[in-house]
Amino acid sequence: MPETNVSFKLCDILLPREQIRKRVAELAGMINSEYRNERLVLVGVLKGAVIFTADLARMIEDSIDVRMDFMAVSSYGNSSSSSGAVKIIKDMDTPALNQNIILVEDIMDTGLTLSYLKDMLMARNPKSLKTCVLLEKPERKKVECAIEYRGFEIPDEFVVGYGLDYAGRWRNLSDIWRVVEG
Repeated sequence: MPETNVSFKLCDILLPREQIRKRVAELAGMINSEYRNERLVLVGVLKGAVIFTADLARMIEDSIDVRMDFMAVSSYGNSSSSSGAVKIIKDMDTPALNQNIILVEDIMDTGLTLSYLKDMLMARNPKSLKTCVLLEKPERKKVECAIEYRGFEIPDEFVVGYGLDYAGRWRNLSDIWRVVEG
């Protein structure tokens, strides 16, 4: 991975782990009431949503037949802002046809990536397709994209932790931190 000339450092905690855990449980509760006794495919967007997807899956009731799958896209690289271009690096293995799918994303910045993925998955004729996004930055939105399950709205700041990274660093942090240049 190429190095950049800009470096970042942790500033302060934006969302503490207890608040994240509580909200993930609330999102799982909404999913539980909607999909009870059904089959559901959670499609996590790698790498940022892997922790969120795993925590969400563990909180979904046993009455729901949950499958997990993943997609990997590239739109950020080492940059702190979206490039706008989306490239599929890994597609989901589960056929989408007639499946209840929840697309699980770590953060919606501009909406371009999520909108692209939703359009692509809708073309595969799922039974239903909804989105579950941990973080949304409304100020950065460039395209409208419905989010059925939203964790938190956050200000337009660069954040890391709970799966989010900067150049591969800080995904492992349990809290979500603001980072600043420095």
